[in-house]
Amino acid sequence: MTTIQKLDIIEILEILIGVVVSMDSATTITTRLNDYMKQEGLSLSQFAQKIGLNIGTLSYILNGNRTLSIEQLDLITECMGLAKGYFYNQYFEEVLVESTPNWRRIKPFIYGCAEIGNWDLIHKAVQLLLDTLVYSSHLFDVAEDFYKSGKKEAAIILYENVALSERNQHSERLALCQYRLFICKLGNDQEKNYQAAIQFELFVDRLDEYDQLEALKNLANTYRSLRRWDKVEETAEKLKNKAEILYQRTTKYNHQDYKLTTPLFTYIAYSNLLLGSVFEIKKDYERAMQYISLYANLDWVREDDKDTLIWKEKFYAWAKMNTMVTKLSAGDFSVLPEYIQYLESNKDERLLSLLNIIEAANRYHYNVDSILERFDISSIVKSEYSNDVYTKQTIEERLARLYFELADYYLSKGLYKNGFKYLVDSLNKSASINEKTCIIKCVGLFESLREKCDKALIEAYQKLITEVYNNEKKTGSTIYV
Repeated sequence: MTTIQKLDIIEILEILIGVVVSMDSATTITTRLNDYMKQEGLSLSQFAQKIGLNIGTLSYILNGNRTLSIEQLDLITECMGLAKGYFYNQYFEEVLVESTPNWRRIKPFIYGCAEIGNWDLIHKAVQLLLDTLVYSSHLFDVAEDFYKSGKKEAAIILYENVALSERNQHSERLALCQYRLFICKLGNDQEKNYQAAIQFELFVDRLDEYDQLEALKNLANTYRSLRRWDKVEETAEKLKNKAEILYQRTTKYNHQDYKLTTPLFTYIAYSNLLLGSVFEIKKDYERAMQYISLYANLDWVREDDKDTLIWKEKFYAWAKMNTMVTKLSAGDFSVLPEYIQYLESNKDERLLSLLNIIEAANRYHYNVDSILERFDISSIVKSEYSNDVYTKQTIEERLARLYFELADYYLSKGLYKNGFKYLVDSLNKSASINEKTCIIKCVGLFESLREKCDKALIEAYQKLITEVYNNEKKTGSTIYV
């Protein structure tokens, strides 16, 4: 075969492939439906009955005289034995793009895409509406629906686009979008959580004054899990001031119309709890105890309903526990027996309680071997996880710290097998949540005792450090203390 003949065959094949591709791209949904009826030997009435549509409606659709709705498309797709969303890309191109934006068509399309997890098509559908500001409220309502039903990926797309369309409006809706985005984006990556918090903080004051309370509490909780104590203090002070103003200007019950997550007085009490933890970290134990006393005694609270009494009891219990923690942090180990008793009777607080004990033991070189032998750390770790996002991010951070403190405790006693095991665990956990401060502490402790390591441990450590380094290169972030 000559070179010319070969070229001719290649050109013919390219033309044929082009024709096939062109024919396939020109195949419309209605063409596919007509082909399906022929293949299955179905008459119009049989196909209509099988789908559950009126024969006249189906006839209009197949003849191109009526636009197919997404609900009808889903019925047809199911009848044909195809997966839901099979025709969504074609529907977007044939129906949504080729006509004037129509909310009655786009809304069910967005819901359908959210159900099958097609985020790209949701984004494209939203783009069709962004030129018209009137659609912002509709998109926001759908985003709120997705948010409440746990479809966070879909909600994020809508919130981001509504916020973009209203960026110059300075509206409360813009602030709510930013608030929801902040909550939706919280996860295990500590650096990303910090960036989400910083971005949202600019919008807090635009929220309704009652919504600001919960938003500030959530911000403070996030900064607390990140151990950004300067930001915790700043946010807690702001929360306290706003909550006190609102509480002072209300009568006994007239604030109950506002749908707060917890009673209004709790925001004042919780801000004092946060400030107490700040000063405990600062080793200003006197001021920490002053703030604890503020939520230990809540006689100033006007309400006396059942919910209020429950919350007052909670704060009293937290005050009692935090009093012991503060004394322990100050080196007063006389509270340890009572604190151990608290640890044993409060399963939800075992991880934090154990962490507080080990931190104090390391700070004051106190022997807690008997306590460590008393508790199964692995079982405590397994029982701590919950579905609450703040609890999850807090637990992961506390685990990284607990493993490090245990490593420090055992290594300082020359118990290298246990010590290095927990050090690797801490480095692993810290890397998984991008907790850079703990990563640096782990590296510093390991390098100071490198000569005590065997070859296998050094290889495992180097592998971990390489993974951390590669992740840093990928994300472009930097390590800070």
